[in-house]
Amino acid sequence: MLLADLKKAKRGAIAKAISIVENNEQEARKLIKSIFKTSGKSVIIGITGPAGAGKSSLINKTSVALKKLGLKAAVLAIDPTSHVTGGAILGDRVRMTESTDSGTYIRSIASRGATGAISRSIRNSIRVLEYAGFNPIIIESVGAGQTEVEISNIADITVVVFNPHTGDSIQTIKAGLTEIGDIYLVNKSDLDGATQLFESVKEFIGMTERNPVILQTSVTKNKGIDEFAKKLKEMMEQKLKEKKEHDARRLEIELKDIVLNNVRLKIDALLESDKNYSKYLKKLQSKEMDPFEAADKISERIIK
Repeated sequence: MLLADLKKAKRGAIAKAISIVENNEQEARKLIKSIFKTSGKSVIIGITGPAGAGKSSLINKTSVALKKLGLKAAVLAIDPTSHVTGGAILGDRVRMTESTDSGTYIRSIASRGATGAISRSIRNSIRVLEYAGFNPIIIESVGAGQTEVEISNIADITVVVFNPHTGDSIQTIKAGLTEIGDIYLVNKSDLDGATQLFESVKEFIGMTERNPVILQTSVTKNKGIDEFAKKLKEMMEQKLKEKKEHDARRLEIELKDIVLNNVRLKIDALLESDKNYSKYLKKLQSKEMDPFEAADKISERIIK
């Protein structure tokens, strides 16, 4: 019943399926087994950049513009995990009512502390949305440190958003973000300093071999949004041709991630029950041994 409703893109079924993926590993395995063969058909657009760059409002308007171009978008907004409830704490959906009304599906997902916020639940939530017929699927990252670079591992198209009032300067732009963007947006382009930032981005990033697209957008003035949506549609058509190769790399990363996680869980369980671990831990705590020596002794016993 769930799969049939999911295929019809019923919102209740999508919400239920993503909740399973997030919270119930055993059920999630069964669900992914049923839908995995049909996955990989949608283009994933990662939208990242500093907090306060206006990503949610931009995505709201862009989703509406994409619908006018005949596309059915869904949005996964990665939020920092709430330490109290373990749930997602940002109010992205509040800022995206216009796109929701136009048929865009929006879901906030807690990052749950995964490296760069790209956890297994996000990968599998993408598969759920693909099964429900959404294309593109937009991932909005929290825009903190490594997340911004990490999102490019999961996205077919990476969009980096800046705005002139979040302390963005050429120094910060040069650090880490110059390598990952297919599109760079100077958002809130109606604010002071936007033109200067736009020219700087063109100079430092636009001249690279990758030759990324650099645009200005303003949600409040409704400027540049249609141009951005058209550019995304063009790029989606191009990326579909390269998708098989990109997916092969992505699945390799995912497989390694799952294997390493399985191994880590097994080692955690082994250490809990290993008397030698306790013995070497005490020696370390009493400074009889240094951490490297203690770790080598324990590792030798576990990995034979």
